[in-house]
Amino acid sequence: MNLYELTDLAKADIFEIWAYIARDNQRAADSVEFAIYEACLAIGRSPWHGHLRRDLTSAPVRFWTVTQYPKYVIIYAYETTPVKVVAVIHGSRNVSRILRRTDRQ
Repeated sequence: MNLYELTDLAKADIFEIWAYIARDNQRAADSVEFAIYEACLAIGRSPWHGHLRRDLTSAPVRFWTVTQYPKYVIIYAYETTPVKVVAVIHGSRNVSRILRRTDRQ
């Protein structure tokens, strides 16, 4: 059984993160990508450990910072089985706008 599922948006996010970093360093891009997938597994095992951000959204999603690369945040629906990863973003991006985009999926 899968512990998590990636939306199309989350898959695209991970690829875009990898591609951006890989322009300068493919090994670093691989490392970040691996850390993101490991964080997704951790979320799948303990979906309640992320935190809510009611200042950003009333949607039933939680936020989890990738431990090794704290600039990256995973946004996921924690009440689903398996956990649904809806987006993976750099923390400096406009999270509210991205969440509005996910509402359309």
